[in-house]
Amino acid sequence: MQAFTQLTGIVAPLDRANVDTDMIIPKQFLKSIKRSGFGPNLFDELRYLDEGQPDADNSQRPLNMDFILNHQRYAGTSILLARDNFGCGSSREHAPWALMDYGIRCVIAPSFADIFYNNCFKNGILPITLLDEQVDALFEQTFANTGFALTIDLEAGLIKGAQGGEIAFSIDAFRRHCLLHGLDDIGLTLEQASFIKRYEEKRKAQAPWLFAD
Repeated sequence: MQAFTQLTGIVAPLDRANVDTDMIIPKQFLKSIKRSGFGPNLFDELRYLDEGQPDADNSQRPLNMDFILNHQRYAGTSILLARDNFGCGSSREHAPWALMDYGIRCVIAPSFADIFYNNCFKNGILPITLLDEQVDALFEQTFANTGFALTIDLEAGLIKGAQGGEIAFSIDAFRRHCLLHGLDDIGLTLEQASFIKRYEEKRKAQAPWLFAD
């Protein structure tokens, strides 16, 4: 998993509450488990005017120019600003895969659905929860300033670049450690590889018949 230490990026404002995982990546794209290739279909029903299908040539599809990610001023965004209950709905891990594949490494919102929130950390995305008034202020600044960017410093627990000064945020210490070091569940297990190997050797000596070919 890609580590997250510090990120500076353009902020895109998704000004709607209760964005569910089917809106983030619609159900017809869930056939693949490769974790990659989902970026072109992120927010598919909002980005395009037709119905998306797996393996379609998205470059030929009509764009919904009312949707923020289709605006040139938000090109290359890596920080998504959202409203309450972001990531609600089904527990599909494809939602953070799609965000990550698109290039979004951080989502800022007043609240997140629990399963989506947990899945973000397991896939290298930092979800930051702020107060409603702090999120409101960031929306205002994003709309008012073309190319508005923030720096997210996970180690310091600070959002830098906002008008009015730095914004502190808190993350569970274990999750923070995993993101800083790029550790998903497999990575955490592999950190214990030497202990696992010693246990297996000990067990084999105690009960060799369990390891017979």
